[in-house]
Amino acid sequence: MDRRSFFSLLALSPILSPFFARKVQSIAQAQKKPGEGEGMESDFCKKLRPIGRRLETEGYYVWGTSPVEGPDGKIHVFYSRWPKEYGMGGWIHKSEIAHAVASTPESEFNYVSTVLAPRGEGFWDGSTCHNPHIKFVDGKYCLFYMGNANRKTDTKRVGLAVADSPWGPWKRPDHFLIDASKDDKAWDSHCTSNPSFVKSPEGQYRLYYKSWNTEEYENYTDPKVRGNRKYGLAIAESLQGPYVKYAGNPVIDYSNRPGKNVQAEDAYVWFEEDKYKMVMRDMGIFNHQYGLYTESKDGINWREPQIAYYQTDHYFRQPPAPRHLSKYGRFERPQLLLQNGKPAYLFLTTQGGAYMTSSTFVFKIG
Repeated sequence: MDRRSFFSLLALSPILSPFFARKVQSIAQAQKKPGEGEGMESDFCKKLRPIGRRLETEGYYVWGTSPVEGPDGKIHVFYSRWPKEYGMGGWIHKSEIAHAVASTPESEFNYVSTVLAPRGEGFWDGSTCHNPHIKFVDGKYCLFYMGNANRKTDTKRVGLAVADSPWGPWKRPDHFLIDASKDDKAWDSHCTSNPSFVKSPEGQYRLYYKSWNTEEYENYTDPKVRGNRKYGLAIAESLQGPYVKYAGNPVIDYSNRPGKNVQAEDAYVWFEEDKYKMVMRDMGIFNHQYGLYTESKDGINWREPQIAYYQTDHYFRQPPAPRHLSKYGRFERPQLLLQNGKPAYLFLTTQGGAYMTSSTFVFKIG
């Protein structure tokens, strides 16, 4: 075992004291490859301390874990899962959103129940429920998510389920919050997806969403990168809407940068220290393995992105990639546990784990 691997494994040990764990992680960071993140590493990235995998579930892929602290002091997470037999592509037509609970963010999470499952023909979320994003807003637990109606991407829409408690019951929406543009030439004509919500200091309800253009999607040159993912903003005066798209959309657009179809996805937005802040998955700015971090004074004009986190082997080692896991080695779907308005833990998803499917991975921040 090389020195960097040794320190990475030590940093994951549950028996280490918090002080020693921080020291070990600091040494492990010092072993990073030459040039890795040189000059572009965010302060957010420097504060990450790996805790380890969670929600490794036999017979399931687990994806997109969103945490919130409940009134009981427990940590509640809402996550996507689908049966292993459908492979990684099962998210588009077999995903459901489940609820799990732990006593602390670093504890093991125990499955409670499935809270949102596909409702079948005739519903906007009839064939999948995916990408959960939980927030506590105006005394309500708000579960934003993506559903689709035809097992394909062109009916993906963002909706909102609401409950008085993280234990439910959840009131499901009869209609989605944001529709795709009817103009085929529009940047968001294909879908609305991957929601992130923040209530502004002025009381605006801001919903960020991912989309791309249908024509670009259908006339692709690279089957692995179809269309260009961008982010738009929709604003409402009340939680349930109506949400009106910002006229200057998209607010995140990397399509004109040098490189091959540079883009980003999986945004998580929050407001802290008089700024909007965002973490998301890189799709070509540095590579397709890192996360991105950026800030904005108004939530519309965003600074040049920095590195939010690295690929998996920067933090831990795992066996060689199996043939059925093409996204092996990278983190996706960043979601934060906010405590006292500040990021305390980062929840990500990555392929692999005990059952060679996918699971949650948790970082402590600070």
